[in-house]
Amino acid sequence: MRVLLVEDEERLANTIARGLRREGMAVDVVFDGKAALSKTAVNSYDVIVLDRNLPLVHGDDVCKQLVARQCISRILMLTAAGSIQDRVTGLDLGADDYLPKPFALKELVARIRALGRRAVMAVPPVLTAGDLTLDPARHVAERAGRDLSLTKKEFSVLEVLLAAEGRVVSAEELLERVWDENTDPFTNVVRVTIMTLRRKIGDPPLVETVAGVGYRMVTPTQ
Repeated sequence: MRVLLVEDEERLANTIARGLRREGMAVDVVFDGKAALSKTAVNSYDVIVLDRNLPLVHGDDVCKQLVARQCISRILMLTAAGSIQDRVTGLDLGADDYLPKPFALKELVARIRALGRRAVMAVPPVLTAGDLTLDPARHVAERAGRDLSLTKKEFSVLEVLLAAEGRVVSAEELLERVWDENTDPFTNVVRVTIMTLRRKIGDPPLVETVAGVGYRMVTPTQ
């Protein structure tokens, strides 16, 4: 899952970003509303965590502009103002969820994951391919009842491939969805992750390479 974190308090932003990355999320961080609008114009995010009280462009205006652009990212607004009216205002602007400060990182992670599951195209709560199942909510991946013991990046790559339902996913798309913008675009990290993922999934193979295009999930009968 790729997340944009927009928070003007740099120390808090960096602390949140570290926590989200430990949970396997790809996180880009900006510190003002203008930078947020620039990032969302060129990158796709599953969830945008947006503080309301931002410099340069207020968080409310960022939210309104994203909605006007028909941005498909889910928006979670953060604010130190936690009254019911503040929450109603944030939701009326087009935000999908609202979390008052201070908050527990565990709750933020849960809310981001919940929003990530509310994609424009509904994704089943449990993804499958043959005898392989992946449950994003429980963070469990199994094949024929055997736990695959995936790393967080392997789990995220498998989740993207399964959600594509047989569509070929390019290495560039995997890099964008699973890793953040600080990752070297010429790295072989996607190929290495696919290799270890295949080894853990076992035979018969379920991840197919489409030469020069990318990767897709197949079932043993295909």
